Amino acid sequence: MAKRKADRTPPTAVAGEVQSGLLSQLRVIVDIYWNSPVRNRLILLVLGVFAIIIVTSAGQVLLNRWNVPFYDALSRRDLPAFTEQLMVFIGIASVLLVLSVAQTWLNQMTRLKLREGLTRDLIGEWLVPRRAFKLSNSGPIGVNPDQRLHEDARHLAEMSTDLGFGLLQASILMVSFVGVLWSLSSGFVFNLYGYSFSIPGYMVWAAILYAASASWLSWLVGRKLIKYNADRYQKESELRFSLMRVNEHIDAISLYRGEADEKRRLGFDVDSLLAAIRLLVTALTQLTWVTSGYGWFTIVAPILVAAPVYFAGNLSFGGLMMAIGAFNQVHAALKWFVDNFGAIADWRATLLRVTSFRQAVQATDIMNGVEQRIGFAEGEANELRLDALKISAPRMTVRLKEKAAVVKEGERVLITSETGIDRTLLFRAIAGLWPWGAGTVTLPGGKEIIYMPRLPYFPPGSLREAMSYPLGKDGFSDSQLVDALHNLGLKRLETMLDFNARWERELSDDEQQSLAFARLRLHKPDWVVIDEALDGMEPDARELALAVLRDDLGASTVVHIGREDKDDHVFSKVLHFVSDPSGHGLEGTGVTGV
Repeated sequence: MAKRKADRTPPTAVAGEVQSGLLSQLRVIVDIYWNSPVRNRLILLVLGVFAIIIVTSAGQVLLNRWNVPFYDALSRRDLPAFTEQLMVFIGIASVLLVLSVAQTWLNQMTRLKLREGLTRDLIGEWLVPRRAFKLSNSGPIGVNPDQRLHEDARHLAEMSTDLGFGLLQASILMVSFVGVLWSLSSGFVFNLYGYSFSIPGYMVWAAILYAASASWLSWLVGRKLIKYNADRYQKESELRFSLMRVNEHIDAISLYRGEADEKRRLGFDVDSLLAAIRLLVTALTQLTWVTSGYGWFTIVAPILVAAPVYFAGNLSFGGLMMAIGAFNQVHAALKWFVDNFGAIADWRATLLRVTSFRQAVQATDIMNGVEQRIGFAEGEANELRLDALKISAPRMTVRLKEKAAVVKEGERVLITSETGIDRTLLFRAIAGLWPWGAGTVTLPGGKEIIYMPRLPYFPPGSLREAMSYPLGKDGFSDSQLVDALHNLGLKRLETMLDFNARWERELSDDEQQSLAFARLRLHKPDWVVIDEALDGMEPDARELALAVLRDDLGASTVVHIGREDKDDHVFSKVLHFVSDPSGHGLEGTGVTGV
């Protein structure tokens, strides 16, 4: 049951095209966090991590310089100097340990705040009135939004933290150790075939060339991982959705003995996922040839680079170890891209899924570009007007037979239809959920309208909350709740007001509809529009529901969309919903279902 004031203000215009470029996606993420309540806390956390990385880098430079006296003491077999350098190492290592623990805490808190800001933003955009429904009919991106809102948001927040701080740390380490490596290799003269020449800071250039070649090969081999990861996440979400669907309908499946058929259908989803994973495995294996190959060669690469200076006598053994350490630090910083290419591809795929979902949610305000839209307006307070109303469905077009239908305040109107027409389309059109078609819906200005769907909705929680929804558990007194239950034949529930349950599973179909009418009796709206809620009820339960409309809501205007019953004597006016053979439906527009 939906409850709100009649309101048809134009939706905010949002760019309809989903941007897939990296800069566009990053701009979306920056906007999310810049306008988020967690912005200031995030800034403080990032500044804290930056400061710790700076201090840690300074400590690692000191540790690298410590190699010279320590290994020189070893080469001289100087025990007192060796012991002294061990004490120095313990001091430096202790400080670095404290900094590492502090950085871990800050990293985890940054992950938490990134996820909080992103998840709250996505849920807020998704649950803008009528957006979630429109998105659910806009194609594959709207089928299982839970995957984007939960798993993708978590994954993006965690990977952004790890990769972002990893890149920052690699950059600072590189700047810190480039100077060390440059000074160690400056002024060295190469003698080759009688020629002498020098390359200022040649160890730095060797590290750059070595890492650049590895990065280029990694990109060349692994760039397809971005697409493969995105495909894998899509197939994972489709399988998860199928499993949830089977679980939700397992009683009907069991009664029809349809387990074998459902197993076959789920098998298709599993096969599709496995095919996507196989492509990913092949691409990761190919990338491993590059990353592992360079990883093994890196064991000897710094020694080979520093060997000319060492064998020329310009470096002591301690100096050689210092040069190897500095080369490894610079190389590790430069090959950050190589080491993290798989993770970067995964991050890019997740970023694409999150930003495309957010932009698609916003784009539903103006989506699909159907040439005709139903016009919505707010008119006189005492009438509902449906003028030349025509509704475009996915495979057909339907219309109201009466060209200018008017429902006056206080009237009880039944809207019926031909066999085979989905009457819910008209219900959704009047409620503003289905804008595709032509004509005008003019709602009573300033009046409170409750829309009762065919299948009632009860939020998880207590019976009190279910009956008061959406006002909260304190919306009505106990006596009002109990009286409403008695009037709808639900006396057995009066002691269960504070019992928590999934009421759509606890109650029979008739009891669910009766509870929805008990809720309607409590809210007493000015206007109520009902979608086939009376049609499937047993005679006794239906009579009690009609009594609510006839007696308790005597001052309300009631529009019921459903079957005509000559015996109810409640609805004094009948309108007709018919098919329109001249319409072309919504084929090819991107609107996928009702």
